[in-house]
Amino acid sequence: MPHLTVVGGGFAGLTAAIAAAEAGAAVTVHEAHHTLGGRARTADGPYRTNEGPHALYSGGPHWTWLRRRGLIGPLAPLPPWAVARFRLRHRGVLRRTPPLAMLRLLRRGTGPAPVDADFLTWAAGVADEEGARAAAHYAAVALFHHDPGSLSAAFVQERLRRATRLPPEARYPRGGWGALVGRMAAHARNLGVRIETRSRVDALPAGAPVVVATSLDAARRLLQDASLTWPSGRAALVDLAVRTRRGDAFVVSDLDAPGWLERFTAQDRTLAPAGEQLVQGQIPLAPHESGADGTARAEQLLDLGFPGWHERVTWRREAVANGRTGAVDPPGATWRDRPAVDRGDGVYLAGDQVAAPGVLSEVSFNSALTAVSLALGRSALDLKRT
Repeated sequence: MPHLTVVGGGFAGLTAAIAAAEAGAAVTVHEAHHTLGGRARTADGPYRTNEGPHALYSGGPHWTWLRRRGLIGPLAPLPPWAVARFRLRHRGVLRRTPPLAMLRLLRRGTGPAPVDADFLTWAAGVADEEGARAAAHYAAVALFHHDPGSLSAAFVQERLRRATRLPPEARYPRGGWGALVGRMAAHARNLGVRIETRSRVDALPAGAPVVVATSLDAARRLLQDASLTWPSGRAALVDLAVRTRRGDAFVVSDLDAPGWLERFTAQDRTLAPAGEQLVQGQIPLAPHESGADGTARAEQLLDLGFPGWHERVTWRREAVANGRTGAVDPPGATWRDRPAVDRGDGVYLAGDQVAAPGVLSEVSFNSALTAVSLALGRSALDLKRT
């Protein structure tokens, strides 16, 4: 049996390990952290926060692959009342519906956006500048970027359509992404995968194929390859628990600037103690902005959607995600222009910033299967089907 080494025990690394083991390889996974999951970790304790917002998009290829293996597990359903508590900030006030010009960009008759133009220029020609900016800011929920309008029009349009599709594609594993990671790890071990935590790899093993399923920054250091760069986002993450109050918003999407608040316990009551609600805000940051700037903007949205939240807070945590929010494609670039999966000499990359299609975690999934198919000489399509 061929032996495959996987560096990184996150979603990409576990996908690669399972696919390779199913194809007959002996697999060892090395994870530097004491727990698996990478950015798909879920915190222990009474407040089960994810490392940033996470959702499985049911229209993506990984949904079918996980479901066939019984790995998705129970999902947190969206209650009907939550839709009525969806709010949009536009021109400084909360609204229930988006501006008409933004809706024009979501019509089925709107053709595919060009790769070479920036989204704001293209969208302003389809609707108007106000609608274009509102749509770009709404798309930030799947971009984590401070200026979505400056990115490739085709890139932003795909994410805008996926984020606004009805019925919604976003699905949330009950108990957080940690529950999904746990099922994937158990499945991998049942297939014979050896998983070693607290196992930092500083040099690649010789004589066997290796899948490097880490952040692009970590891969650049490990492989000593300065070409492993690609633009990503930077965002302030604000998690807080508040005592339940009737009338709180489910989502507050900022159409005046990129920003998003979501009450995750609206779908999954297991994420916080009884009588409390877990809210997360993600506020994209410009290069000159600090985490405190993002926190201040999140608090403005909290004032609108969660009146009296200051007096109701029972727990709070803040962080900045810097370059850890997936690839973003500038005008003139597509996913094919990102760092290639095949690095030569039996080394392959997997992760959310490499040359593979999809939205957020779908990029990690597709790149993981591509890496395994190249390492083992199997078709990536066959790996998806099995």
